[in-house]
Amino acid sequence: MPRMTKAHIETMFAHLAASMPEPETELNYVNTYTLLVAVALSAQSTDVGVNKATKDLFKTVHTPAQMLELGEAGLKRHIKTIGLYNTKAKNVMAAARILVDEHGGAVPEDRAALEKLPGVGRKTANVILNIAFGHETCAVDTHIFRVANRMNLAPGKTPLAVELALLKKVPKPYRRNAHHWLILHGRYTCKARTPQCDACGVYEVCGYKDKASYLPAE
Repeated sequence: MPRMTKAHIETMFAHLAASMPEPETELNYVNTYTLLVAVALSAQSTDVGVNKATKDLFKTVHTPAQMLELGEAGLKRHIKTIGLYNTKAKNVMAAARILVDEHGGAVPEDRAALEKLPGVGRKTANVILNIAFGHETCAVDTHIFRVANRMNLAPGKTPLAVELALLKKVPKPYRRNAHHWLILHGRYTCKARTPQCDACGVYEVCGYKDKASYLPAE
């Protein structure tokens, strides 16, 4: 199966940019710290579920110091509806302590410092660097991993391989918002079980070998 050409990729992102000029995360947050918490909580959970859990939490907790004041038990009461909430609560509290003690309560604009926080891996760090600080990063979640491989856009056997391939393949003008477009495309159009090829605006340039099987019969 041939990979998408430079022209195909340019066409694809031009279309995505035109259809979603200002793409945003679907996680609700108040500031950079609450974004960090929301992204950390979203691991193996849906954005919808995290938003429900943090709706009341983020009304009163905006800083690491306020999170520490709330306490682990208090945090658990808010997030007990999401998966792995016990472990996530411990990590959020431990990260809050580090942010207060080592970073003056601020979220650092540094990958290494971010990845030292409990519960923060490369994907979460990429999201924070991209959304909060404007870095051209690509946080590869399950949607992006699937889309990049299925479309033969930036195939790879691991999330890191796909991330590095995307940073090379995506034209620079689109790099800042690429992960938003790809997540939303994977979530609503290029779905896991039943890709909506008949409603896809980039069908013509897609490298998916089985895409014709998802088109309606003539």
